[in-house]
Amino acid sequence: MASTALAGRSFSERLVDFLEIIECRPVDTAEEREAVFRLRYDAYVREGAIPIGFTKRFTDAYDDTPNAWIFGIYVDGDLASSIRVHVASPQHPDAPCMMVFSDLLGPEIGRGHSIVDPTRFVADQTMARLHPELPYATVRLGFLASEYFRADIGLATVRAEHQAFYKRLFGLKPLCEPRHYPSLMKPISLMAIHYPTVREGIMARHPFLRSTAQERAALFGRMPAVPGVPLVPQPTHFEQVAAG
Repeated sequence: MASTALAGRSFSERLVDFLEIIECRPVDTAEEREAVFRLRYDAYVREGAIPIGFTKRFTDAYDDTPNAWIFGIYVDGDLASSIRVHVASPQHPDAPCMMVFSDLLGPEIGRGHSIVDPTRFVADQTMARLHPELPYATVRLGFLASEYFRADIGLATVRAEHQAFYKRLFGLKPLCEPRHYPSLMKPISLMAIHYPTVREGIMARHPFLRSTAQERAALFGRMPAVPGVPLVPQPTHFEQVAAG
């Protein structure tokens, strides 16, 4: 089993090793997507974020936008977690973050900036207990998207009680008070980083967030990457807040 391969290692080492024994891929088939929607439903109901429903699936129109990737993370062939990643840009401005935080983020898109917006992070309850590395491996996909698309801004739109995790891992900082999000019963907060400024420091602290061009292309390659030139920080309206 995958869990036995990580015994006796430090948590940092286990995170690196965990990436070698999981399968992470975009979910494209109807069957794979339905499995993700059911996993979402179970997780959101368990946390009291949505009401119990007869369909036992949780999806929305943003699952079908051209700038969205839905990922499944598999352990020993079983779906363990999922996350959805949107890349908002002047070419594709629609993303879940715009539904609630357009007053803060819309002007950034208007200035030509790109924004990575990971949402719908869910995990199987049993898998999460067995593999404490799983949340880190899952949210890593948003970081890889920021690298592949040379993002200006990286986000987390999360409930207030989850802010500490994202601040500790990525240095994300809240930009406003939590707001109501349609379809969810609990408010969410907007956290952000200015990616070009913080990327090197984050990867130095957390080596498991490093990736190869080949890995990023396999995950996001249905859209072309931004040419691999050095990231030059371009000022954003809230760079001082987001970069800290």
